[in-house]
Amino acid sequence: MFEPGHLHIVHPALQPNDIGYNLHIRYDVSQTDSGPGMHFTVEGDINGKAVNEAFDLSRDKAYNFASEASRSLEKHGLPRTTDLHAMHGEYDRMFEDIRHKLDMKSGDPVAPEHLQ
Repeated sequence: MFEPGHLHIVHPALQPNDIGYNLHIRYDVSQTDSGPGMHFTVEGDINGKAVNEAFDLSRDKAYNFASEASRSLEKHGLPRTTDLHAMHGEYDRMFEDIRHKLDMKSGDPVAPEHLQ
């Protein structure tokens, strides 16, 4: 479920070998070392284990939030194969909300050091 500034993702474990998760991703504009960016917090649980992570992304990296969140959540047991982009349209709505909040436009420059 999406609302501006918050995405709630629920995936129940349907089979004994499945990984279930219930995650709240919250985000807001923040000041990073390189200027405006986004502050993200991820709270909830993965297979019943509590998750509480936070990270900041600069304006030109904020579009990559799903990859950053996935990397952060892997250490809590989220399988590497989990695709947070496949959130039934919610990803697209969150992406557009972030673009709007940061006034990002197609073709905006990306700092070369952020491409590594």
